[in-house]
Amino acid sequence: VDLDVTLPGEGGKDRPFKVSIKFVSLVSWHLLHEVLTGRSMPEPLELDKPISTNPVHAVDVVLRHLPSMKYTPVGRSFFSAPEGYDHPLGGGREVWFGFHQSVRPAMWKMMLNIDVSATAFYKAQPVIQFMCEVLDIHNIDEQPRPLTDSHRVKFTKEIKGLKVEVTHCGTMRRKYRVCNVTRRPASHQTFPLQLENGQTVERTVAQYFREKYSLQLKYPHLPCLQVGQEQKHTYLPLEVCNIVAGQRCIKKLTDNQTSTMIKATARSAPDRQEEISRLNRTVATPSHGVWDMRGKQFHTGVEIKMWAIACFATQRQSEVKRVGDTLLGMATQCVQVKNVVKTSPQTLSNLCLKINVKLGGINNILVPHQRLVTVVGSMDAHPSRYCATVRVQRPRQEVIQDLASMVRELLIQFYKSTRYKPTRIIFYRDGVSEGQFRQVLYYELLAIREACISLEKDYQPGITYIVVQKRHHTRLFCADRNERVGRSGNIPAGTTVDTDITHPYEFDFYLCSHAGIQGTSRPSHYHVLWDDNCFTADEFQLLTYQLCHTYVRCTRSVSIPAPAYYAHLVAFRARYHLVDKEHDSAECSHVSGQSNGRDPQALATAVQIHHDTLRTMYFA
Repeated sequence: VDLDVTLPGEGGKDRPFKVSIKFVSLVSWHLLHEVLTGRSMPEPLELDKPISTNPVHAVDVVLRHLPSMKYTPVGRSFFSAPEGYDHPLGGGREVWFGFHQSVRPAMWKMMLNIDVSATAFYKAQPVIQFMCEVLDIHNIDEQPRPLTDSHRVKFTKEIKGLKVEVTHCGTMRRKYRVCNVTRRPASHQTFPLQLENGQTVERTVAQYFREKYSLQLKYPHLPCLQVGQEQKHTYLPLEVCNIVAGQRCIKKLTDNQTSTMIKATARSAPDRQEEISRLNRTVATPSHGVWDMRGKQFHTGVEIKMWAIACFATQRQSEVKRVGDTLLGMATQCVQVKNVVKTSPQTLSNLCLKINVKLGGINNILVPHQRLVTVVGSMDAHPSRYCATVRVQRPRQEVIQDLASMVRELLIQFYKSTRYKPTRIIFYRDGVSEGQFRQVLYYELLAIREACISLEKDYQPGITYIVVQKRHHTRLFCADRNERVGRSGNIPAGTTVDTDITHPYEFDFYLCSHAGIQGTSRPSHYHVLWDDNCFTADEFQLLTYQLCHTYVRCTRSVSIPAPAYYAHLVAFRARYHLVDKEHDSAECSHVSGQSNGRDPQALATAVQIHHDTLRTMYFA
């Protein structure tokens, strides 16, 4: 079926779309029921089989339809604008709370995984106010001068790509996407205007709004937003634009914003359990003659059509006058009294950034992100000592490209250390999503076998391949309140779940190996994708839990096995090794004008560890 659909687009113009609906295949509910009840096993799925034929995916799509119509979807989560609470992060950003939803097959049944979720969104507010938050301007009326270059660059970085809606066209709120911020203020920014007689004249933005809309700009000294396509020269004054609601912040949060985010979202285990339970509660239940209406609706609401607020706070605020630009002709940097009295490393860092730029320095440059892959392996029988190997590969490649060579290096190091060849290889793999299990297992299992055979033709140790997942939305709570541990009321360390909520036929389990200190403990999810060593579930769960006690940096059990943790540490250390090479490569790229002037061989050499250091746990 082919359909023509018209949807409202940016700039008030409708956009036509052609939608094609094609029959792919029938989704077999009978097969799903047979698998869930254990009456049959599914046929092996080919790597290229379309996910649309997966009945679990079909159920997930159906159950996500209604929430996606009511809330703002982000991945597998849904968020709604704050009502009755306010968690500003600064810089025009705020915390939105919502819930994560996913359908998962479990033993004998399908389960709906629900968890509370939070992320950063941009506040729906006037662009003028957004700019003030970004630039730490307390009163725009006391800023009569144009923005400095550093302020304009900072503001551009934050607002570029965001959607804004205009307020000067009455009820018609056209939406535009910001592509740039002008260097010149609205009083000087010109554009070609075609008159009714066909003549083209130059008009400033301020003149155009005064003549076209009888609108005298209040802040003509501020720059304009350039919206739509950059070559069309569409300019909007800041004061006629609002930030459109529901825009998720995908840019990295500052340290202060991250700290505020953690404080706003941290929940003890009982509080998180209660919050999840409240997602299904629509009635205010009285308790001891009292009930709470927060988050509830009145049975019959009434619209308040007229309202007023009386504000008795002072409107005046003293501010340091800057005269360097116009009278002295020299670079200046002002510091507010409050930042002198109570300073912080972040404040000092921000001052240095500003001063450096004003004196002609370069604070940072953009370089393409290289993906580091690391493999660590035990070097003794305990195991307590580990050796590491590192490679640089292109981004967005989930399969470890040079795994055979990396495993071969570690096997040689193990033999040098113990004079024995390992009879079992237990491979904990991090950073793989469920949709990539089959592909990654297929290629990496072959790579490990290839590494073994390259050392000795008949060397075939048993291989156990396990994926470790931390980024999921499953939380475990104590059924018995007396078993709660610590101030956060979490489950005890060592809690293991391998029934009910696990996969109906695959070998997976949840293990919470650490004692939660803040918020709700997140158990690790383990998927045993291959096991030549025929471990029982109890044996493997115990081994995994014990490995969580061998992490050398602390005297506590950690959330994932030590070798998986060490792989993260090695990757972090390797980033330091790449700093100079990446800077040099980026400089060469800038000079040559090429988009990718990096030398892969130089980067590979940069992460190679000295042979003396290789024998030590340098990353610990």
